[in-house]
Amino acid sequence: MSLLVVGLSHRSAPVSVLERASLSADAKTKLLHDTLAAEPATEATVLATCNRIELYADVDKFHAGVAELSTLLAQHSGVALEELTPYLYVHYEDRAVHHLFSVACGLDSMVVGEGQILGQIKDALALGQELHSAGRLINDLFQQALRVGKRAHSETGIDRAGQSLVTFGLEQLALRTPVAEWAHGKRALVIGAGSMSSLAAATLARVGVAEIAVANRTAERAERLAEILVASGTGVAAHAIPMAEVADELTRVDVVVSCTGATGLVLTADDVLAAVSWDAAGLAPAEREERGSAPDPAPRVPAGPDVAGLDTDVLARLVAAAEAGGRLADAGAARTISAPADADADGCPVGPDGRSALTGVDANSLELHGTWADQGEAAAQRQPRRSARTHTDATTVRLALLDLAMPRDIDAAVHRIPGVRLVDIESLAEASADAPMAADVDAVRGIVAQEVAAFGAAQRAAHITPTVVALRAMAAEVVAMEVARLDGRLPDLDERQRAEVTQTVRRVVDKLLHAPTVRVKQLASEPGGAGYADALRELFDLDPQTVASVSRADAADPKNDDDPGRAS
Repeated sequence: MSLLVVGLSHRSAPVSVLERASLSADAKTKLLHDTLAAEPATEATVLATCNRIELYADVDKFHAGVAELSTLLAQHSGVALEELTPYLYVHYEDRAVHHLFSVACGLDSMVVGEGQILGQIKDALALGQELHSAGRLINDLFQQALRVGKRAHSETGIDRAGQSLVTFGLEQLALRTPVAEWAHGKRALVIGAGSMSSLAAATLARVGVAEIAVANRTAERAERLAEILVASGTGVAAHAIPMAEVADELTRVDVVVSCTGATGLVLTADDVLAAVSWDAAGLAPAEREERGSAPDPAPRVPAGPDVAGLDTDVLARLVAAAEAGGRLADAGAARTISAPADADADGCPVGPDGRSALTGVDANSLELHGTWADQGEAAAQRQPRRSARTHTDATTVRLALLDLAMPRDIDAAVHRIPGVRLVDIESLAEASADAPMAADVDAVRGIVAQEVAAFGAAQRAAHITPTVVALRAMAAEVVAMEVARLDGRLPDLDERQRAEVTQTVRRVVDKLLHAPTVRVKQLASEPGGAGYADALRELFDLDPQTVASVSRADAADPKNDDDPGRAS
């Protein structure tokens, strides 16, 4: 076994790099084809999720393999090799096995213990099988990883150490409110109909949202997901909508979860700002539906100091100035100027209480205020667990957005819009960085260590099996030749006598070979035992072609006793 993995994940690279390096379905297919065409690799598959991109391969040369796999990852991800290299990690042989098993158990996930990674490992294996790039080693490795992951979840309480990204994301949207209480009666929009979006829709239905609209580029998949939700028994009302109607649907929903494979933004800041402008006009949901979905040309503000404690006149002037200057960022002033008294407001023409008169404040001063506001946000982002995306209390949020896509579906600038709360992969990473580890994590680490040792022993033992088979085949051939010679010398032997002599010779040979072959398998299963196969071939002068033919026959029929199939 010469297993090599080259990759990057949320632990080694910033979200911005992961976002740019994400692989489309076509890119994954081309990557595997090119990997097999490369000299060092004989089989391979790729594990690509929102949080990681890893290329697994069986290579015959370590250094050449690392160089080739790194180059291919850069080539197909579209990120230059010199830029990608600082974020890459490399694992080889047993360390590579340990890494994948840890990933399968959720130990390497952004949310420790989440189980969705098992479905993604199934997808990686299925892709390798479909493209015939997965041979005996990759099949054995990924099937064993799935078994290890299932064992970890069944034998320990690792599930208590974390949840799926969807559940964790909803908890972040709800802040300190229980998710079921926060979600009860809300209307939701799910953009996408893949595995993550389907999980999100099912989770929303389970926690008690009243209605779910599903939008997807392929209408049939959206309709199918909506039908499944209706039939789930949760009581949720679900329906599909065309992607062209997503912007209109924003005016009617409270929660949006997006996870598509789009390469560009699905929701822009302008889309979100236009949607929440209906609430700024003071319209109830029913009134919004009666009046249609097209918002007024200019955003309007609510009467009274309902947004960040600002007077209507102050907020209206700020919004108008932001529009006139084309600076959407200034819309975030509604939050920033209501910062705590100890905030550094030096140089800002608008007082920290948000009520200073704006009379005579020119465009340059407003621009200065925008700069000051941005600096305040940057300072807030540097504080632990105080991301700019957490500025609004859950009870005052008009529109809650959960972006689970990589690259992102929702413009990060929407967090500046008053009444909007955005949770994305980056903010989830910040929130989970200091999450407490459950005691069960140690138990799972113990399981991983055991399984890595067992897998390595099995692979090393399997490596010597063709040599042992070839040795026994040679011994059987010698027995047959000697029995035939005996027949020529003693032609008067009857059938019973001939059978007894043949059986006696075979027993002698079997007894002579039994102890050495059992012992050599045991020795070969230990670290550094790969050389025993070579020694056996030398000692018994075995034909290398015979050994190779046994290996090919064995590899042509890989074990599939626990074929996980494709993930739905």
